[in-house]
Amino acid sequence: MMLTIIFPVLNERLRLEKGITRTVEYLDRIGFSDYEILIVDNGSEDETPQIADKLCRRYSRVKYERIPVRGVGAAFRRGVKLSHGDIVGYMDIDLSTNIKHLGEAIEIFKERPEIAYINGSRFAKASDTRGRKWYRKITSQGLLILLKVFLGMKSTDAICGFTFVRKKTAVSLIKGCSRDNGWFYMIEFLLRAEKRGVRILDYPVEWEEDYNTTVKLFRTIFNYLKQIARLFWEFNIRKNI
Repeated sequence: MMLTIIFPVLNERLRLEKGITRTVEYLDRIGFSDYEILIVDNGSEDETPQIADKLCRRYSRVKYERIPVRGVGAAFRRGVKLSHGDIVGYMDIDLSTNIKHLGEAIEIFKERPEIAYINGSRFAKASDTRGRKWYRKITSQGLLILLKVFLGMKSTDAICGFTFVRKKTAVSLIKGCSRDNGWFYMIEFLLRAEKRGVRILDYPVEWEEDYNTTVKLFRTIFNYLKQIARLFWEFNIRKNI
């Protein structure tokens, strides 16, 4: 079973080397070698490309790809297209989600063939979330309420930054999703999986806030509201799943 880990990055000169190095060292420590790491750069204007090039020369399983548009959605789609793994997924380069869950996900896919999708959750009952700023807690919970009320979401979290999917399932979902490039793409990806009856494991994680996040909060919220309205129309009026 080969694993592809996608790291979408944008101006990550402060976190890129540490994130990749920790991931490689962790996989070496647990004795898992059948993997590739794809750094997908969606428009960095800092030293990210130079750092990525150095990492590619240091680690044979690390590859770098630059795309001409910004957004996690665009980076994820490109990463899936380039991937060679039987399992594909993405993690945030800050590794806010405890990296031990990567090894747990590998074992789950090996031992439970019925599971097609692992969705990391900060808000499951068994999760341990630390350092979350109060206003981020409010916006996250507000988003979850909207997703559950208007779009019928069953999962306990939408964008933890820890998502792994069997590649065949990922390719099929991408074909049905919009071409949105931003963060909401991953929410749509999850919602369409739910609507199609994909076997999803809502997985509690240990997660710690990274205070150097580059997310623009109010712009992101505005985009989420527009996208929720769009998906409500597609799911309930057009019946497009």
